[in-house]
Amino acid sequence: MEYTFFANGHENVTSKHKSTFEITTDKNLTLKGDCIIGLNSAITLKDLPEELRKDIQTDNKEITMILKTENATDTIKGEGSSKLTLNHPTDMVCRKSDFTCNRTLMIRCDKAAKDLNKELINDLKNNNTLKITIKTS
Repeated sequence: MEYTFFANGHENVTSKHKSTFEITTDKNLTLKGDCIIGLNSAITLKDLPEELRKDIQTDNKEITMILKTENATDTIKGEGSSKLTLNHPTDMVCRKSDFTCNRTLMIRCDKAAKDLNKELINDLKNNNTLKITIKTS
């Protein structure tokens, strides 16, 4: 299963968080939001296709997220969990830990905000569009 959607960058993207990164429907970002990399997403966890949701809600299911901007790409590997509710109305959080809540998209990720491609983050700071692709196998 593969699903693609888009979000926007923002001048306040700092990408400094050590354990998570987030995509949100929010339109504004303060410097405190150091995990947020994509804003103004038209898609929430609730909007993901049912087949993808079922895959994500499967324990130990491999999930790949590909982030792409005009000048850079990064790939993040993580896992699904039967504990994921996928029902938060605004936020999608990818976590290095195995913590789950209604904001969590995937756990045990191999990257957090601070680990993402710096060229990708620079594009996002310049308000470039972020293409997000989620794949399960």
